[in-house]
Amino acid sequence: MPERSESDSRKLLRRLRDTLAVPGAGQDRLDQITHLIADSMGSEVCSIYLFRDPETLELCATEGLKKEAVHKTRMKLGEGLVGRVARNGQPINTADAPGEKGFRYMPETGEELFSSFLGVPIQRVGEKLGVLVVQSKTARQFSEDEIYALDVVAMVLAEMTELGAFTSDEGGMRALHKQPVMLRGTSGQEGAAEGRVWLHEPRVVITNPVADDPLTEIDRIRDAVGQLRVSVDDLLSAESLDKDQKAVLEAYRMFAHSRGWLRRMEEDIHRGLSAEAAVEKEQSAARNRLEQVPDAYLRERLSDLDDLSNRLLRILTGQGKDTGAEMPDDPVLVARNIGPAELLEYGRKLKGIVLDEGSVGSHAAVVARALAIPLVINTERITAEALNGDPILVDGDQGIVHLRPEETVARAFRDKIAMQAKAQERYASLRSLPATATCGTTIALHMNAGLMADLPSLEGSGAEGVGLFRTELQFLVRSKMPQRAELARLYARVMDAAKGKRVAFRTLDIGSDKVLPYMKPQDEPNPAMGWRAVRVGLDKPGVLRMQLQALIRAANGRPLTIMFPLITEMSEFQAARSHALRELHREKSLGHPVPERVDIGAMMETPSLAFAPKAFFELTDFISVGGNDLKQFFFAADRENELVRRRYDTLNLSFLGFLEQIVARCAETDTPLSFCGEDAGRPIEALALAAIGFRSLSMRPASVGPVKALLRRVNLTEARAVIDRARAEGAETARPHLMEWLAAQTD
Repeated sequence: MPERSESDSRKLLRRLRDTLAVPGAGQDRLDQITHLIADSMGSEVCSIYLFRDPETLELCATEGLKKEAVHKTRMKLGEGLVGRVARNGQPINTADAPGEKGFRYMPETGEELFSSFLGVPIQRVGEKLGVLVVQSKTARQFSEDEIYALDVVAMVLAEMTELGAFTSDEGGMRALHKQPVMLRGTSGQEGAAEGRVWLHEPRVVITNPVADDPLTEIDRIRDAVGQLRVSVDDLLSAESLDKDQKAVLEAYRMFAHSRGWLRRMEEDIHRGLSAEAAVEKEQSAARNRLEQVPDAYLRERLSDLDDLSNRLLRILTGQGKDTGAEMPDDPVLVARNIGPAELLEYGRKLKGIVLDEGSVGSHAAVVARALAIPLVINTERITAEALNGDPILVDGDQGIVHLRPEETVARAFRDKIAMQAKAQERYASLRSLPATATCGTTIALHMNAGLMADLPSLEGSGAEGVGLFRTELQFLVRSKMPQRAELARLYARVMDAAKGKRVAFRTLDIGSDKVLPYMKPQDEPNPAMGWRAVRVGLDKPGVLRMQLQALIRAANGRPLTIMFPLITEMSEFQAARSHALRELHREKSLGHPVPERVDIGAMMETPSLAFAPKAFFELTDFISVGGNDLKQFFFAADRENELVRRRYDTLNLSFLGFLEQIVARCAETDTPLSFCGEDAGRPIEALALAAIGFRSLSMRPASVGPVKALLRRVNLTEARAVIDRARAEGAETARPHLMEWLAAQTD
């Protein structure tokens, strides 16, 4: 790299830093910067375009274009050359801007005089802030050194934006982390919460993007990379790692020891950046490159590189997790993603959880449901927007998050929470009453659980028992397989806490989106329909038998209910049931007490089991319809896919008709039947299920009250007639008919 360009770059950055150090309004600073850059690069024009909203760019400062166009000229993301730079995150360098594809002429700017165009994105670790442009009358391509210099300047502008250097009442760059933000995500767990942000990984703030002494900065970056390599090597030397964990860390080591990675950061330092800014610039550049790559494996490496870059930044800045900040009294956890063990460490102290990533069936979602904490996932940019202590509202029902909300929004949200609290008080008065409809039919309401922490809800919710206890959580939160004795102690405590009420223990339901940290993940094209649940248990009978032994010993003579997940055909149930009977016989032969009664049932989560031979219905002690999976397989709509998961209605008459067939088949053999899943806890859906013949429903504890309240004031015979009338009229769904009928009940 020529020494002259290095010196020019550092000189420009020093002038930029000095300009930013002078007190002044945001707009004044922007104006000075455009003048400075145009002068330093020998171009007639320098302009800064900033995002006013996620889809709109605005000309916020210029040297060389008409001043009256500032804050007047706007364009959509992708529109014109500036919009293309913003959308793609890549520079555009052309000697003939008007002849370039997608060029948009804006007469109010007077830019028709300028042929050459160079635009680079202003961005910070994936967060797009705007576009920096230089133009000249002479038709020429800007050199690689000039592109690089402008890119470095854009990086510094992004960092200074983070520090609020350009905020202005006149329309300068919006103040980051100050304005109200509404984020739409996906509901992972229902409920509403108000609190203050607690960041699982606090943001690293760079206060020194420009450095005077490159040799000192290079020593710092080399020392930090050395520490990073040692930490990765130490992790790799741990004896407890399995080969898959080692493979991930080997990828980390490959990146950490990459000469190209370090060389590029050193080049940025020679250009005038500090070590921290060089790390972040390389992180942003790598993100842009990888986000354009169609290969899924390479895109996954983005998270590896992100993690390493963040580790390196924490080494350089000393900004670790322990920042000295105190967790607020009403914490809402904000993270990119989080594992189940880490989430359980926070426990019930959390008011809510908001994640950039995640899925409705992820470990975090399973734990959040077990803890009854409102959860919103897939917000994509909550970690880029939130700061520790920010006020935040979490609407788990709608999958919406309000960060730093306006007072009118906060008041409306508090009203919603107050109404929900008032309703819960009303439901509490029904706690000891049965869910008996006005027609005299009684529906048994049970709750779903997965942690010991759930069990206090059993009495308070008014549930008659636990219709589903998820046993996989105890496997997911450990780094190695739990022992039979510790599982037996846990299951015994669960039964003790239930105080004689029925608890249906679902055997290990892993696979798909629930992968044990110590079990090799399977590379499957469609995990939801792959090697999971009872299929894993039958293929690894040692694990299944160990869990069955733990359950039998936990019962210690008390009644025991065992439920096998994802049974798709009779032979699977026969095989699983045989394992349970063999373990009962073995425990008895060893002189251990065996349960006074054992009920062995199946979860019906695939349509195929509804068409099993009559012998299956006679053999099983009970059937629980797993509504979440059954619905996704019935409609061929992946419940992890936001494009389709809400498209199909549970009250679709085809689906209700299919459920009626299941009710009829169980009635034929007098097989106890229940419905378990999210829909069981939604009052309208619960009403329809009860109307078509389900006499037992299992749901999250907070749903028992609302469902009981509705069932106690309706006539199920009349509700069934409404469904039949909707079918006779050729309707696709019974929902509007039931809603209209319910409205008439309250008039």
